[in-house]
Amino acid sequence: MASTGKVAIVIGSRSDYDIVKPALGVLDKFGVEGEIRIISAHRTPKEAHDYVASAEERGIEVIIGVAGKAAHLAGVIAGYTTLPVIALPIATSFMGGLDSLLSMVQMPKGVPVATVAVNGADNAALLAVQILAVKYPELKEKLIQYKEDMRKKVVEDDLALQAELGK
Repeated sequence: MASTGKVAIVIGSRSDYDIVKPALGVLDKFGVEGEIRIISAHRTPKEAHDYVASAEERGIEVIIGVAGKAAHLAGVIAGYTTLPVIALPIATSFMGGLDSLLSMVQMPKGVPVATVAVNGADNAALLAVQILAVKYPELKEKLIQYKEDMRKKVVEDDLALQAELGK
């Protein structure tokens, strides 16, 4: 199979892993290679720099930065690269993830970061696939089929509900 890109998922701590597992499943479903690392923007800044600085030469084309609380990981990553960066905020006990979300979407001018919903791992991976689909036509075809499958499911659910209601 021809290459269909490579996505890096960088989590700020081990506790984020359970949240990002669905993203790995989405990447696998679309045949996109993914790698996952634990790197903290605050506790391991040198490692964050080194990892991102070598990302392109390792074949990484999109990076998903996952963090909670101060949630600076995606922004720090975006500061080190021109690759597309997707921020995945993690729910916290303090504000339910609103703190993480706001930290991620309030990036300064010149350092864009795409941001998905709190704990929205599936959408982070799907956005990464959509970005890659600009370059890889086979991914675009898979996305078209994915959306058609979603449409069919909703139509089927509606028909089943209407039958249940006797309409």
